[in-house]
Amino acid sequence: MTNPVVLITGGLTGIGRAAAVAFARKGAKVVVAGRRDEAGRALAKELRSFGSEAEFINADVRKEDDVRALVDKTVAKFGRLDVAVNNAGTEGQVGPITDQTAESYAATFDTNVLGVILSMKHEVRVMQEQGSGSIINISSTYGHEGAQGASVYVGSKHAVEGITKSVALEIANAGIRVNVVAPGPTDTGMLTRFTGTPENKAALVTTVPMGRLGLTEELADAIVFLASDEASFITGHVLNVDGGKSR
Repeated sequence: MTNPVVLITGGLTGIGRAAAVAFARKGAKVVVAGRRDEAGRALAKELRSFGSEAEFINADVRKEDDVRALVDKTVAKFGRLDVAVNNAGTEGQVGPITDQTAESYAATFDTNVLGVILSMKHEVRVMQEQGSGSIINISSTYGHEGAQGASVYVGSKHAVEGITKSVALEIANAGIRVNVVAPGPTDTGMLTRFTGTPENKAALVTTVPMGRLGLTEELADAIVFLASDEASFITGHVLNVDGGKSR
C-alpha cells in the first residue's frame, strides 16, 4: 500500500524511533506514542521534515483507556490503521531470581505483556473492520534463548512470542498478519542499562558471530519489511535480527 498509516508504541527512543524514521522516509503516515510530550512533539516535527504526515499521541500502553484512545485518534486523524508496531517495553529489574518481587514482575509484565495484549486488542478491532493490516510485536532473542539475570524480562518476551503466534492463527483469515521481530544485542539505551558496565557490554559483543552490536536502523529495516507487501505470506513468524547469534 502506498503511504500506509503506521502506529508505533514506545516510538520515542531506540528501535521504535528508528522504525518511525524508516517508515516516514518511505512516505508513510506515522503516529508515534509515548509518555514524554516534549520529546514526542520534537520527533513528530522531525518526521514531517521527511515529507511524512506525522503525529505524536501521549499514551501509556498499560492503561486500556489510553490504548483505546490512541488507536481511535489515529483512525480519526488518518482514516485507517494499516501497520502497528508494538515496541513499548522495559528491561525491568535486572538480577537473580532471588531479588525479584511481585512488584518487579508486575512492572515488567504490565508493560511488556499487558501492553502488547491491549494494543493488539484495539488494533485488531480496527483492522478487522478494514479487512487488512499488519502487526509487528517487538520481542528479543532472549525470549526464546534465555539470559542469566533476566528471568522476568525473558519470561515477558517469551509470552509476547506465544501470544503473537496465537493471535496470528486467530485472525489469519481476516486479512491481518501478526509477526515478531526479535532483536539480538542491539546498541540501545536499554542494552546499556541492562549490561550495566562497558566491560559487560563488550563481553556481550563477543557472543555475536558478526562481532558487533546491531544498529537500530537495521532492526527498523526488518520491521518495515515485515509490514510490507513483500511479506504478504508471512504470519505468526519470529524474525531474529541478531548477527547470527541464534543458531
